[in-house]
Amino acid sequence: MTGAQLKEELIAYSKSIGIDKIGIASADVFTSLKTRLYEQQRLGYQSGFEEPDIEKRTTPALLVSEAASIISIALAYPSKMKNPPRSVKGQRRGIFCRASWGKDYHHILREKLQLLEQFLKEKVPGISIKSMVDTGELSDRAVAERAGIGWSGKNCSIITPEFGSYVYLGELVTSVSMPPDQPITDQCGTCNKCVEVCPTGALVQGGQLDSGKCIAFLTQTKDFLPDRYREKLGNRLYGCDTCQTVCPKNKGIDFHLHDEMEPDPELAKPLLEPMLFMSNREFKDSFGHVSGSWRGKKPIQRNAIIALAHYKEESAVPKLIRLMNEDPRPVIRGTAAWAIGKIGGPLSLQSLNIAKEQEKDGNVLVEIDKGLQMLENHGIS
Repeated sequence: MTGAQLKEELIAYSKSIGIDKIGIASADVFTSLKTRLYEQQRLGYQSGFEEPDIEKRTTPALLVSEAASIISIALAYPSKMKNPPRSVKGQRRGIFCRASWGKDYHHILREKLQLLEQFLKEKVPGISIKSMVDTGELSDRAVAERAGIGWSGKNCSIITPEFGSYVYLGELVTSVSMPPDQPITDQCGTCNKCVEVCPTGALVQGGQLDSGKCIAFLTQTKDFLPDRYREKLGNRLYGCDTCQTVCPKNKGIDFHLHDEMEPDPELAKPLLEPMLFMSNREFKDSFGHVSGSWRGKKPIQRNAIIALAHYKEESAVPKLIRLMNEDPRPVIRGTAAWAIGKIGGPLSLQSLNIAKEQEKDGNVLVEIDKGLQMLENHGIS
């Protein structure tokens, strides 16, 4: 069987198992990406979540001996939720980004990639293959761009002509050679909307991201969120979709092709107050199957506290006082103290003053003082 024949059969098989788009890239070194990554490293723009070895990220032959081709796949996910619950006073809600709706996409794509592996091993005995999704060494985006899945947009997402940027990506590095697909010409043109509206200025310029400023990254951190980003967080619990929702290429795009990607509205847009005292077991039972749970409940609970402060939800103050006084985690106690000061109300001043007398952790005391200062600024002292 020639490489061209194998590619034709592979494409037909991929459609039969529900892969929305597939492309083939050469396994040559990603030379321009390597240059960009070293520059990102020099500027300190990396998130720390990616593979630290830039050579591995850009040299497929380091991952599969005799690497010849890379197969890139894309699956489209929904951009709109059916019957989303409303966030109203007394019942405020947070939001998980679209990439965390439904079943964790890592599992969905790995299942598809495993099927492709089995198919290839039957067709080409002795083939070497390595598959990866998101957390692998290679850049999913660079592979997809080379394979003609889409172009790399200014919002640092792959934008496909068919599905916009609402796609999950994965790839297989293989030792078999197949005719590569042609990359798609960049279609962002002069549009700069994503760069202009990024809430934190994380998109330094089109196609360059300062990961440490990106809200999607910040929602996953476990420490105190820097003050300058708390207002920007809004009601986001995990991830950020702003640079996708403003993209003209995503206008009117909403595909519901995979049942397992459909969001449960009560989990994608959950009530905030019940999340504050969730046990690890309750969190895992409710959210363990979504990609946004991978860092555990602590970042989500911290973000829920900030969201309640964003709404100035006075009904939450008694619960926040309880967190401030009883939670064993300094980040949660301190963020609750800050939120109490931000929200205000008759209970805030006394509770913060009492907590200041009892608290031993220096970082929490700093947050209590911030809360007291906000109250003073509003004439409450």
